[in-house]
Amino acid sequence: MRLHHVNFVSDDMPAMVSFYRDTLGLEETPTPPLIEIPGYSDTSGPTVKNPAAFIGAGPDPQELQLHLCAPDHELGIRYGMFHNPVDRGHYAFRCDDIEEVKQRLEAANVPYSDYGIWAVKGWYQIFFFDPAGNLVEVQQVMDETS
Repeated sequence: MRLHHVNFVSDDMPAMVSFYRDTLGLEETPTPPLIEIPGYSDTSGPTVKNPAAFIGAGPDPQELQLHLCAPDHELGIRYGMFHNPVDRGHYAFRCDDIEEVKQRLEAANVPYSDYGIWAVKGWYQIFFFDPAGNLVEVQQVMDETS
């Protein structure tokens, strides 16, 4: 398992993007192929757009990123999930075996929300709280047969 991204949520997306891109000099990365999130996504054009920006945060910008998102305090409710990844932000790890991670959480009696592949094409995502109440994502990039 390895750190993949930290997600910051803000009502002022232009200020956030400007700060990380212009002030700190980090580069925006191309938006990954997104899946529509009802009530959050803009689907008026040919591709799905979310109120989000993706910023490279390491030598390989595809492997270490900042995700900047507008808040959606009702997203978890709309999906019937306890954990909401765009309420206050989260940090995310990428793994090679999401089922193993889910088994470890279940063995430790840690409740999690299994969003499956829902926001980014090919990313299987689960969310849970650590002991301090921080929201954690673990994701696996699934192959096309998954």
